[in-house]
Amino acid sequence: MLKKVKLNDEIIFGDSKKPFVLLAGPCAIEEEERVFKIAEGIKEITSRLGIPYVFKSSFDKANRSSIESYRGPGIDKGLAILKRIKEELNLPVISDIHLPEQAEKAAEVLDIIQIPAFLSRQTDMLVAAGNTDRIINVKKGQFLAPWDIDQVVNKIESTGNEKILLTERGVSFGYNNLVVDFRSLPRMRKTGYPVVFDVTHSVQLPGGAGDSSDGEKEFVPYLMRAGLAAGVDSLFMEVHDNPAEAKSDGANMIPLDKLEKILKQALAIDSAVKNCPEIDDI
Repeated sequence: MLKKVKLNDEIIFGDSKKPFVLLAGPCAIEEEERVFKIAEGIKEITSRLGIPYVFKSSFDKANRSSIESYRGPGIDKGLAILKRIKEELNLPVISDIHLPEQAEKAAEVLDIIQIPAFLSRQTDMLVAAGNTDRIINVKKGQFLAPWDIDQVVNKIESTGNEKILLTERGVSFGYNNLVVDFRSLPRMRKTGYPVVFDVTHSVQLPGGAGDSSDGEKEFVPYLMRAGLAAGVDSLFMEVHDNPAEAKSDGANMIPLDKLEKILKQALAIDSAVKNCPEIDDI
């Protein structure tokens, strides 16, 4: 039985009577004006389409390929910007933490605390996040099998927190490449928790540009369609008004002006799947 993870009356992960929840925004927080522009643009589109929406952006990308790579404004300035977006645009917000001691401070602003894929097995991180009683979104590590997520869930549940989301973002497939095993989506859902499909990081080529990651965003719509057909509860997308100018992950981000067309297709598939008769276990 799938648990429903409720953020508010409008945003409920795992509710088959509602559309998928969208987690979207630029990879890292950039200039405040630009971040607001992207947030407003996505909100306008999702409001028009009736899609529940949570704004996503990172105050720190502590796992960049190069020491020279842009990481973001840091926790203090980043949370201040996210708080403004939350209050002025009336949007819930999600961002990632990279140290256990960041959890409590981040929880003062964030509606959802995200655990980065590279840190998804770090016990202290998971316990600290769980103790905030916020919704916790764990990105399954590129090195983990789908069934390995069970132990991750147990660590968070040990705090008494059962507001958990699990994100698929591809698994390492040789050097500088990721592949999505779509069997992982129903397998992760067997934990009883809603599953998020990160369609933009799944087309990332980690370290593929030498001192930064590369990506193949032209494949995002194909993976998105497959994930929705498999029955995910939420889509994670990194979106930018001009990916060529993005300070992080531009190669796999969706242009804002392409988002509405992509989401219309997503809604059609999501609705078709949710209105299909269920298939008993074979």
